[in-house]
Amino acid sequence: MTLTQTTPSVGDVADDDLRSWLSDMLLIRRFEEAAEEASLRGLVPGGIHPAIGQEASAVGVARALRPDDIVTSTHRSHHHALAKGLDPAAAMAELFGKETGTIGGRGGSMHLADFEKGLWGANAIVGGGLGLAMGSALGAKLQGLPRVSVGYFGDGGANVGRVWEFVNLASVWQLPLIAICENNLYAVETPSATVTGGTSVADRAAGFGVASRQVDGQDVVAVYEATREAAEAARAGEGAQFIEVLTYRYRGHNAGEVVTYRTDDEVELWRSSKDPIERFVAHLTDRGLLSSEQLAEIEKSVAETVDHAVTFAEESKWPDPSSAGENVSEWNVLGWSANGRIENDGSQR
Repeated sequence: MTLTQTTPSVGDVADDDLRSWLSDMLLIRRFEEAAEEASLRGLVPGGIHPAIGQEASAVGVARALRPDDIVTSTHRSHHHALAKGLDPAAAMAELFGKETGTIGGRGGSMHLADFEKGLWGANAIVGGGLGLAMGSALGAKLQGLPRVSVGYFGDGGANVGRVWEFVNLASVWQLPLIAICENNLYAVETPSATVTGGTSVADRAAGFGVASRQVDGQDVVAVYEATREAAEAARAGEGAQFIEVLTYRYRGHNAGEVVTYRTDDEVELWRSSKDPIERFVAHLTDRGLLSSEQLAEIEKSVAETVDHAVTFAEESKWPDPSSAGENVSEWNVLGWSANGRIENDGSQR
């Protein structure tokens, strides 16, 4: 297992692209702040799980991937989805449950997806998304496609058996899978360090024979470099890769949660000294790649995008109840009788 440190620069990334990384992180931050406010106003059915503070984990990974690479996510999914290119207005409408949402308002916050963009879905099952990514990686290998699949899970998922079953199979079958543990230190309200044995999640993964890295998740450059290295190795046929991203969420597990399991001082420490956006602003400024005028323009553009997304979601229509059966398999629509046969015609499935 290796700890990836920040490199002085990203030599092969154009200056405009680096500024777009900042724009993406700011978009995610402002989008989630607006979504959380809407949730507390009762406009988001079921609430949301904000990832405010974890922006570098999403953008650094997404920018190291190709457009046709696959990403699967967790219940805390907005940052991954937006970084992969999900339209902010359609994403916000999906949170609101509106028909203009990315999947028609039927999935909501924990099931964002856009298959055309390679976003194969967020997943409310702890560690479940990693299995979808493993399946995608298996499909790519069988078809000879030069595609990698990224599956996110959280530190809470590191103590769930299915996660390591997926990692084990990906290792044995030499699949082009990048498993990413987004370690924000808390599994809901439980400090992960109090329930996780061993030295690190990355060291656990190394025990399965996969190349394993631990990276500062508040540093978008470090995340990018680690992911690029992992993607190149996976694409070259070197098998599954593992990255533990050390990050932090500023908000509670879900919007409106009363947080009693950590101190205000701890949160303030991360905000004041480890914020991924502020660190990247300083990085670009020190390199002469970002002026105060450019930063102001980025912030203005992001604010307009988020304002439009909220207005779009508020003004969109609710789904027509008659469309509830669309995109649902016949198996589920017809239903089962007590004797295990389809009720409408009695045919066994």
